[in-house]
Amino acid sequence: MLDKIAQLDLPDHIYNWLVNFFNGHSHQTKYGNVMSTFKSISASIIQGSAIGPASYVVNGSDLHSIFDGNDLLKYADDTYLIIPAVNVKTRTTELSHISEWTKHNNLKLNLAKTQEIIFADSKRKQKVLELVEISQVQRVKVITILGVTITNGLSVSPHVQSVIASCAQVLYALRVLRAHGLCDSALHTIYRSVVVAILLYASCAWEGFANATDTHTHLTALCPGLPG
Repeated sequence: MLDKIAQLDLPDHIYNWLVNFFNGHSHQTKYGNVMSTFKSISASIIQGSAIGPASYVVNGSDLHSIFDGNDLLKYADDTYLIIPAVNVKTRTTELSHISEWTKHNNLKLNLAKTQEIIFADSKRKQKVLELVEISQVQRVKVITILGVTITNGLSVSPHVQSVIASCAQVLYALRVLRAHGLCDSALHTIYRSVVVAILLYASCAWEGFANATDTHTHLTALCPGLPG
């Protein structure tokens, strides 16, 4: 990772500070009154550090798809490989490329968390090709992408239902707080900061996939006093 940072247009004293920061880290475990010996840490990125997110961006900057038309999206340690129908034969090659990149960068591709989903518009008459499953990769019909759940038929109904369930738990807590004397202004503040935030999270990304039932359910939850 430091080799990649060295290629950036950074002042020497900033680079030297980063070298000093990442070197010499160790870990010790305490169980009861027993302390383990120190174990040197060879991983570059320290989770929870202020420089961690930027370090991951730099470390993953040279990971790209290898076929034209395929797209590789990265967010923290989540990576999404998007392959259009015309490139379905490139799936295993692209996955092998990602696996080799992780080995070269002192990382490991977690196949237990690697999933494949085939999106298809159920309204189209064209049949979806039956693809052979990739070894050790689970094929799913529903996937959660950065907190948004979507099905292989491009439906967000499971996401809407999950959001409503989360909001119902918060509303129950608000009723308990009201019973214990919390004033209305405080309840309204909590509602706006928690319930509305849950309902509107990433809504611009999934609202276009919502059907009339999803929209009505979502709007009713947002405005509990709305008639009908």
